[in-house]
Amino acid sequence: MSTIIIEVMPKRELLDPAGKAVHRALQRDGHDEIGDVRIGKRFELRIDGEVTEAHLATARTIADELLSNGVIEDVVDIRVEATP
Repeated sequence: MSTIIIEVMPKRELLDPAGKAVHRALQRDGHDEIGDVRIGKRFELRIDGEVTEAHLATARTIADELLSNGVIEDVVDIRVEATP
């Protein structure tokens, strides 16, 4: 079994209120070395057997059409991880 990982993040030019809130909380706790926080989404698609190019093509389509909002988000990574 393998897993296709899809990561989606807010577009860089847009505000990330949740990320800002976490950043402020980290600063309050003394973590001044952290300059910024952005919060995104991670999706895991489990595939029986080996991942093929067809699976990856389907994952790209799903990521672009269903899992992300192209107006405010970017699909930043699609990769395969072996499932233990």
